[in-house]
Amino acid sequence: MEENPLKVEELAAQRTAFKARTVALALIVPLVTVLTPWPAPILTYLLLLVFALLGWGAWWVAQSPWGRPWHQYAFVSADFALLTFTLLFPNPFVPFDYPPQFVLRFGSFIYFFVILAGLAYVYQPRLVLWGGVTAALSWTIGVLLLLRLPGTVWRLPDGMNMERVIDAVAQPGFIDVGVRMQEVIVFLIASGLLALAVKRSRMIALRQAKLAREKENLGRYFPEKTAQMLAESTDPFSAPAEQNCAVLFADIVSFTSWSEKHGPQETIALLRDVHGMLAREVFRHNGTLDKFMGDGVMATFGTPITTQRDATNAINAMVGMLQEFEQLIKRQTSTSVEDLRLAVGVHYGPVVIGNVGSAERLEFAVLGDTVNIASRLENATRMLGCRGLVSAETVLASNEESPEDHASRMKWLTEHDPVQLRGLSNEIGVFTLP
Repeated sequence: MEENPLKVEELAAQRTAFKARTVALALIVPLVTVLTPWPAPILTYLLLLVFALLGWGAWWVAQSPWGRPWHQYAFVSADFALLTFTLLFPNPFVPFDYPPQFVLRFGSFIYFFVILAGLAYVYQPRLVLWGGVTAALSWTIGVLLLLRLPGTVWRLPDGMNMERVIDAVAQPGFIDVGVRMQEVIVFLIASGLLALAVKRSRMIALRQAKLAREKENLGRYFPEKTAQMLAESTDPFSAPAEQNCAVLFADIVSFTSWSEKHGPQETIALLRDVHGMLAREVFRHNGTLDKFMGDGVMATFGTPITTQRDATNAINAMVGMLQEFEQLIKRQTSTSVEDLRLAVGVHYGPVVIGNVGSAERLEFAVLGDTVNIASRLENATRMLGCRGLVSAETVLASNEESPEDHASRMKWLTEHDPVQLRGLSNEIGVFTLP
């Protein structure tokens, strides 16, 4: 079954319409009491109560888990049928007699437009059309019943004798069939136009809902300001760009062997906790979540938009991840989790960013030696027996970005002898986080 992205908005609109309906009905009560001779208001009070119950029932069914779309059509039909009865049925409590046909002289058909307008709230053009057809049918049936009553006059005399025409129209039982037909036809035209307007509004609302969902999805990978920029841009990565950024790799050491000794539910639960923590730290330090890779993550700082603190943010994110991982492990009830540890590698340098893939499926990618070095730094933590490994280029860039934070930064980092990474011809300077 197709998910309705407007369901929440439709329910909110129905709730608003129900409240407005209740207030309107409450305001009618004193008006009827003042304008209608007693005891005629008694029937009106009862009918107003039924209208209120129908409104409450429509709202209650719409928000209930067992509510179905056809229920709303049934309530709309009941609304227009009840309104037809209210407008055309002679009130037995009125203290004076008048022929039933005389009620058509009051021009009360305009009240049908009020209920029709209320149907536009729920963004359902077919419901509006159904309401138009149901109202036209109900009113037509009511008028036909009045036409069959004794004393009904509906044919005007032949000829151009104005006196005879006026005499016929002046009869209390006269029904102008032409006016009644105009009412129904105009109402059907209005319902069709309103349905088209609702359809257009629904398309716009669906488009906005899609954009909001796409922006929300972007927010799962990018910082809030970056997600906003991407949502407002058209094909922002069509042309590849080269820029400096910090790349971070994090991975749970010994997770594979640990998961082999534990059930899938326990494994997935721990993995979700770790992934959630890593994502929070990335976003907290203005980073971009590039991808989850098994029990690890790749993140970038400075993509797609560079900032003045990319290297610094990456180092702070690494420290935050390692601290939060320790706290997370302490809260776990699973056995042997103390054997797990988090390894993080960070490198700063030039990368190429852009779309890769085919026309059918594109993916934002960050490519270059900087990515490979960051990944190998994370792997090298096992060889050096540390939790975090940061390249000297990253520390240098961070010092240039925020020299005032150098002392606090070096509280976590310890300079280490240069190391030889796989695939590199020269050694690379590094700082460790024990």
